[in-house]
Amino acid sequence: MAANRLSGPVAAGRREAPPIQRRLPAARRRPRRRPASAALLYLAPAVLLYTLFTVLPALHTGYLSLFDWDGVTLPSFAGLGNYRLVFADPQLRAAAVHAGTLIIFFSALPILFGLVGAALVARHRRRGMGFVRTVLFLPQVVPLVAVGIMWRWVYAEDGVVNQVLRQAGLGEAAQAWLGSFDWALLAVGLIGTWVVSGLCLVLFLSGTQRIDREIYEASRMDGAGPVREFVSITVPLLRPEIAVALSITVIAALASFDLIYTTTGGGPGNSTVVPGILIYRLAFGGGAVGLASALAVVLTAVIFAIVLTLNRLIREVP
Repeated sequence: MAANRLSGPVAAGRREAPPIQRRLPAARRRPRRRPASAALLYLAPAVLLYTLFTVLPALHTGYLSLFDWDGVTLPSFAGLGNYRLVFADPQLRAAAVHAGTLIIFFSALPILFGLVGAALVARHRRRGMGFVRTVLFLPQVVPLVAVGIMWRWVYAEDGVVNQVLRQAGLGEAAQAWLGSFDWALLAVGLIGTWVVSGLCLVLFLSGTQRIDREIYEASRMDGAGPVREFVSITVPLLRPEIAVALSITVIAALASFDLIYTTTGGGPGNSTVVPGILIYRLAFGGGAVGLASALAVVLTAVIFAIVLTLNRLIREVP
Protein backbone atom coordinates (compact mmCIF):
# COMPACT_ATOMS: atom_id res chain seq x y z
CA MET A 1 0.00 0.00 0.00
CA ALA A 2 2.87 2.41 0.85
CA ALA A 3 4.43 1.77 -2.53
CA ASN A 4 1.10 2.52 -4.21
CA ARG A 5 0.69 5.79 -2.29
CA LEU A 6 4.06 7.07 -3.55
CA SER A 7 3.49 6.05 -7.10
CA GLY A 8 1.22 9.06 -7.83
CA PRO A 9 2.10 12.71 -8.57
CA VAL A 10 4.23 13.06 -5.40
CA ALA A 11 6.58 10.29 -6.48
CA ALA A 12 6.74 11.77 -9.95
CA GLY A 13 7.61 15.17 -8.41
CA ARG A 14 10.49 13.61 -6.48
CA ARG A 15 11.86 11.96 -9.58
CA GLU A 16 11.77 15.13 -11.76
CA ALA A 17 12.76 18.57 -10.43
CA PRO A 18 10.76 21.63 -11.49
CA PRO A 19 12.10 23.60 -14.46
CA ILE A 20 13.35 26.46 -12.21
CA GLN A 21 15.40 24.09 -10.07
CA ARG A 22 16.90 22.49 -13.20
CA ARG A 23 18.07 25.89 -14.50
CA LEU A 24 19.59 27.15 -11.24
CA PRO A 25 22.83 25.11 -11.38
CA ALA A 26 23.41 26.21 -14.99
CA ALA A 27 22.83 29.87 -14.07
CA ARG A 28 25.39 29.67 -11.30
CA ARG A 29 28.09 28.47 -13.62
CA ARG A 30 30.85 30.99 -14.34
CA PRO A 31 31.17 32.06 -17.99
CA ARG A 32 33.85 30.29 -19.91
CA ARG A 33 36.99 32.30 -20.51
CA ARG A 34 38.68 32.40 -23.84
CA PRO A 35 42.02 30.66 -23.79
CA ALA A 36 45.17 32.79 -23.60
CA SER A 37 46.22 31.39 -26.95
CA ALA A 38 43.45 33.40 -28.64
CA ALA A 39 44.85 36.68 -27.25
CA LEU A 40 48.35 35.69 -28.31
CA LEU A 41 47.05 34.95 -31.78
CA TYR A 42 45.72 38.51 -32.11
CA LEU A 43 48.98 39.97 -30.80
CA ALA A 44 51.23 37.81 -32.96
CA PRO A 45 51.24 40.01 -36.12
CA ALA A 46 52.11 43.18 -34.19
CA VAL A 47 54.73 41.40 -32.09
CA LEU A 48 56.26 39.87 -35.21
CA LEU A 49 56.52 43.21 -37.02
CA TYR A 50 57.90 44.95 -33.92
CA THR A 51 60.48 42.23 -33.48
CA LEU A 52 61.57 42.29 -37.12
CA PHE A 53 61.80 46.05 -37.54
CA THR A 54 62.68 47.27 -34.03
CA VAL A 55 64.08 44.63 -31.69
CA LEU A 56 66.34 42.78 -34.13
CA PRO A 57 67.81 45.97 -35.69
CA ALA A 58 68.48 47.32 -32.19
CA LEU A 59 70.25 44.13 -31.19
CA HIS A 60 72.22 44.15 -34.44
CA THR A 61 73.26 47.76 -33.80
CA GLY A 62 74.50 46.79 -30.36
CA TYR A 63 76.45 43.92 -31.92
CA LEU A 64 78.06 46.17 -34.54
CA SER A 65 79.09 48.66 -31.84
CA LEU A 66 81.61 46.11 -30.59
CA PHE A 67 83.51 46.04 -33.90
CA ASP A 68 85.71 48.35 -35.90
CA TRP A 69 84.09 48.19 -39.33
CA ASP A 70 83.99 50.48 -42.36
CA GLY A 71 80.96 48.78 -43.88
CA VAL A 72 82.94 47.02 -46.65
CA THR A 73 85.92 45.06 -45.37
CA LEU A 74 85.89 42.40 -42.68
CA PRO A 75 85.21 43.81 -39.21
CA SER A 76 87.70 43.52 -36.37
CA PHE A 77 86.63 43.13 -32.76
CA ALA A 78 87.08 46.35 -30.77
CA GLY A 79 85.27 45.53 -27.55
CA LEU A 80 84.31 48.71 -25.68
CA GLY A 81 86.79 50.84 -27.62
CA ASN A 82 84.06 52.53 -29.64
CA TYR A 83 82.25 53.53 -26.45
CA ARG A 84 85.44 55.07 -25.06
CA LEU A 85 85.72 57.14 -28.22
CA VAL A 86 82.13 58.30 -27.86
CA PHE A 87 82.85 59.83 -24.46
CA ALA A 88 86.33 61.11 -25.37
CA ASP A 89 85.75 62.75 -28.76
CA PRO A 90 85.19 66.54 -28.39
CA GLN A 91 83.04 66.61 -31.54
CA LEU A 92 80.68 64.10 -29.96
CA ARG A 93 80.50 66.18 -26.80
CA ALA A 94 79.70 69.28 -28.88
CA ALA A 95 76.87 67.38 -30.59
CA ALA A 96 75.48 66.47 -27.17
CA VAL A 97 75.60 70.13 -26.12
CA HIS A 98 73.71 71.14 -29.26
CA ALA A 99 71.06 68.50 -28.56
CA GLY A 100 70.72 69.80 -25.00
CA THR A 101 70.22 73.31 -26.37
CA LEU A 102 67.49 72.07 -28.69
CA ILE A 103 65.61 70.66 -25.67
CA ILE A 104 64.92 74.26 -24.65
CA PHE A 105 63.30 74.99 -28.03
CA PHE A 106 61.64 71.62 -28.64
CA SER A 107 60.43 70.99 -25.10
CA ALA A 108 60.60 73.86 -22.59
CA LEU A 109 59.23 76.68 -24.76
CA PRO A 110 56.41 74.66 -26.42
CA ILE A 111 55.24 73.31 -23.06
CA LEU A 112 55.28 76.81 -21.56
CA PHE A 113 53.35 78.26 -24.50
CA GLY A 114 50.91 75.35 -24.45
CA LEU A 115 50.21 75.71 -20.73
CA VAL A 116 49.63 79.46 -21.00
CA GLY A 117 47.36 79.01 -24.02
CA ALA A 118 45.39 76.22 -22.34
CA ALA A 119 44.97 78.35 -19.19
CA LEU A 120 43.64 81.27 -21.22
CA VAL A 121 41.15 79.05 -23.05
CA ALA A 122 40.06 77.39 -19.80
CA ARG A 123 39.40 80.81 -18.25
CA HIS A 124 37.72 82.39 -21.28
CA ARG A 125 36.03 79.84 -23.56
CA ARG A 126 35.00 81.17 -26.97
CA ARG A 127 33.39 79.75 -30.08
CA GLY A 128 35.59 78.56 -32.89
CA MET A 129 38.23 76.97 -30.69
CA GLY A 130 37.98 73.76 -32.71
CA PHE A 131 39.16 75.63 -35.80
CA VAL A 132 41.97 77.27 -33.82
CA ARG A 133 43.16 73.91 -32.51
CA THR A 134 43.17 72.49 -36.03
CA VAL A 135 45.26 75.38 -37.37
CA LEU A 136 47.75 75.16 -34.50
CA PHE A 137 48.08 71.40 -34.90
CA LEU A 138 48.77 71.56 -38.66
CA PRO A 139 52.60 71.93 -38.30
CA GLN A 140 52.64 68.57 -36.52
CA VAL A 141 50.93 66.93 -39.51
CA VAL A 142 53.17 68.42 -42.21
CA PRO A 143 56.29 66.28 -42.88
CA LEU A 144 59.41 67.77 -41.31
CA VAL A 145 61.20 67.64 -44.66
CA ALA A 146 58.60 70.00 -46.12
CA VAL A 147 58.79 72.15 -42.99
CA GLY A 148 62.58 72.42 -43.33
CA ILE A 149 62.38 73.45 -47.00
CA MET A 150 59.72 76.05 -46.24
CA TRP A 151 61.74 77.59 -43.41
CA ARG A 152 64.85 77.71 -45.59
CA TRP A 153 62.92 80.15 -47.77
CA VAL A 154 61.77 82.10 -44.69
CA TYR A 155 65.34 82.42 -43.35
CA ALA A 156 66.96 83.15 -46.75
CA GLU A 157 68.71 86.45 -47.43
CA ASP A 158 65.65 87.68 -49.34
CA GLY A 159 63.21 85.71 -47.18
CA VAL A 160 60.33 86.82 -45.00
CA VAL A 161 62.41 87.43 -41.86
CA ASN A 162 64.86 89.77 -43.55
CA GLN A 163 62.10 91.55 -45.46
CA VAL A 164 60.28 92.26 -42.20
CA LEU A 165 63.50 93.55 -40.64
CA ARG A 166 64.13 95.88 -43.59
CA GLN A 167 60.56 97.18 -43.48
CA ALA A 168 61.03 97.88 -39.76
CA GLY A 169 64.22 99.85 -40.41
CA LEU A 170 66.51 97.10 -39.10
CA GLY A 171 68.10 96.18 -42.39
CA GLU A 172 71.57 96.01 -40.82
CA ALA A 173 70.40 93.01 -38.78
CA ALA A 174 69.34 91.07 -41.89
CA GLN A 175 71.57 88.11 -42.69
CA ALA A 176 71.56 84.50 -43.88
CA TRP A 177 70.32 83.09 -40.59
CA LEU A 178 70.91 79.41 -41.37
CA GLY A 179 74.44 80.22 -42.59
CA SER A 180 75.49 82.07 -39.44
CA PHE A 181 77.76 80.35 -36.92
CA ASP A 182 76.10 82.31 -34.12
CA TRP A 183 72.43 82.10 -35.11
CA ALA A 184 71.98 78.86 -37.07
CA LEU A 185 71.27 76.64 -34.05
CA LEU A 186 68.84 79.16 -32.56
CA ALA A 187 67.09 79.53 -35.93
CA VAL A 188 66.60 75.77 -36.19
CA GLY A 189 65.43 75.65 -32.58
CA LEU A 190 62.73 78.22 -33.29
CA ILE A 191 61.48 76.01 -36.13
CA GLY A 192 61.15 73.19 -33.61
CA THR A 193 59.24 75.48 -31.27
CA TRP A 194 56.82 76.36 -34.07
CA VAL A 195 56.30 72.70 -34.95
CA VAL A 196 55.78 71.31 -31.44
CA SER A 197 53.84 74.15 -29.78
CA GLY A 198 50.57 73.19 -31.46
CA LEU A 199 50.87 69.60 -30.25
CA CYS A 200 51.45 70.72 -26.66
CA LEU A 201 48.55 73.18 -26.80
CA VAL A 202 46.10 70.60 -28.14
CA LEU A 203 47.27 68.08 -25.56
CA PHE A 204 46.80 70.54 -22.69
CA LEU A 205 43.45 71.73 -24.02
CA SER A 206 42.18 68.16 -23.94
CA GLY A 207 43.41 67.96 -20.35
CA THR A 208 41.60 71.12 -19.28
CA GLN A 209 38.31 69.63 -20.46
CA ARG A 210 38.42 67.06 -17.67
CA ILE A 211 38.98 69.75 -15.00
CA ASP A 212 35.72 70.55 -13.21
CA ARG A 213 34.63 74.12 -13.95
CA GLU A 214 33.46 74.48 -10.35
CA ILE A 215 37.09 74.44 -9.22
CA TYR A 216 37.81 77.59 -11.22
CA GLU A 217 34.58 79.21 -10.06
CA ALA A 218 35.37 78.46 -6.44
CA SER A 219 38.86 79.92 -6.79
CA ARG A 220 37.46 83.11 -8.34
CA MET A 221 35.00 83.44 -5.48
CA ASP A 222 37.98 83.25 -3.12
CA GLY A 223 39.61 86.09 -5.01
CA ALA A 224 42.16 84.11 -7.05
CA GLY A 225 43.46 85.85 -10.15
CA PRO A 226 44.62 84.37 -13.46
CA VAL A 227 48.17 83.75 -12.24
CA ARG A 228 47.01 82.00 -9.06
CA GLU A 229 44.61 79.82 -11.07
CA PHE A 230 47.41 78.92 -13.46
CA VAL A 231 49.90 78.00 -10.72
CA SER A 232 47.54 76.34 -8.24
CA ILE A 233 44.93 74.68 -10.48
CA THR A 234 45.85 74.34 -14.14
CA VAL A 235 49.46 73.20 -13.85
CA PRO A 236 48.98 70.66 -10.99
CA LEU A 237 45.91 69.09 -12.61
CA LEU A 238 47.66 68.80 -15.98
CA ARG A 239 50.57 66.76 -14.62
CA PRO A 240 49.73 63.63 -16.69
CA GLU A 241 49.58 65.67 -19.89
CA ILE A 242 52.81 67.48 -18.98
CA ALA A 243 54.55 64.12 -18.51
CA VAL A 244 53.40 62.96 -21.95
CA ALA A 245 54.44 66.24 -23.57
CA LEU A 246 57.86 66.11 -21.91
CA SER A 247 58.45 62.58 -23.15
CA ILE A 248 57.45 63.36 -26.74
CA THR A 249 59.30 66.67 -27.02
CA VAL A 250 62.54 65.53 -25.35
CA ILE A 251 62.71 62.53 -27.68
CA ALA A 252 62.09 64.85 -30.64
CA ALA A 253 64.94 67.14 -29.51
CA LEU A 254 67.50 64.41 -28.83
CA ALA A 255 66.67 62.33 -31.90
CA SER A 256 66.28 65.26 -34.29
CA PHE A 257 67.69 64.55 -37.73
CA ASP A 258 65.38 65.34 -40.66
CA LEU A 259 64.73 68.96 -39.71
CA ILE A 260 68.43 69.80 -39.29
CA TYR A 261 69.43 67.75 -42.32
CA THR A 262 67.06 69.66 -44.62
CA THR A 263 67.84 73.12 -43.20
CA THR A 264 71.57 73.26 -42.38
CA GLY A 265 72.93 69.74 -42.86
CA GLY A 266 74.78 70.21 -39.59
CA GLY A 267 76.51 73.41 -40.74
CA PRO A 268 77.85 75.93 -41.03
CA GLY A 269 80.88 73.94 -39.97
CA ASN A 270 79.68 71.83 -37.06
CA SER A 271 77.59 74.52 -35.36
CA THR A 272 74.31 72.60 -35.69
CA VAL A 273 75.59 69.04 -35.55
CA VAL A 274 73.49 66.81 -33.28
CA PRO A 275 73.97 63.10 -32.49
CA GLY A 276 71.56 62.05 -35.25
CA ILE A 277 73.52 63.95 -37.90
CA LEU A 278 76.80 62.64 -36.52
CA ILE A 279 75.58 59.04 -36.65
CA TYR A 280 74.65 59.53 -40.31
CA ARG A 281 78.02 61.08 -41.14
CA LEU A 282 80.04 58.39 -39.37
CA ALA A 283 78.08 55.48 -40.84
CA PHE A 284 77.64 56.62 -44.45
CA GLY A 285 80.41 59.14 -44.99
CA GLY A 286 83.16 58.43 -42.48
CA GLY A 287 83.46 54.66 -42.79
CA ALA A 288 83.02 54.19 -39.02
CA VAL A 289 79.97 51.97 -38.74
CA GLY A 290 81.04 50.55 -35.39
CA LEU A 291 81.52 54.01 -33.85
CA ALA A 292 78.21 55.19 -35.29
CA SER A 293 76.48 52.15 -33.80
CA ALA A 294 78.06 52.82 -30.41
CA LEU A 295 76.87 56.43 -30.55
CA ALA A 296 73.37 55.24 -31.48
CA VAL A 297 73.32 52.86 -28.50
CA VAL A 298 74.48 55.61 -26.14
CA LEU A 299 71.90 58.05 -27.54
CA THR A 300 69.11 55.50 -27.07
CA ALA A 301 70.19 54.84 -23.48
CA VAL A 302 70.32 58.57 -22.73
CA ILE A 303 66.83 59.10 -24.16
CA PHE A 304 65.44 56.25 -22.06
CA ALA A 305 67.13 57.54 -18.91
CA ILE A 306 65.95 61.13 -19.40
CA VAL A 307 62.37 60.17 -20.22
CA LEU A 308 62.09 57.77 -17.27
CA THR A 309 63.58 60.37 -14.92
CA LEU A 310 61.24 63.09 -16.12
CA ASN A 311 58.18 60.89 -15.76
CA ARG A 312 59.22 59.83 -12.27
CA LEU A 313 59.81 63.43 -11.20
CA ILE A 314 56.43 64.50 -12.59
CA ARG A 315 54.65 61.75 -10.65
CA GLU A 316 56.45 62.59 -7.40
CA VAL A 317 55.65 66.31 -7.51
CA PRO A 318 53.01 66.96 -4.83
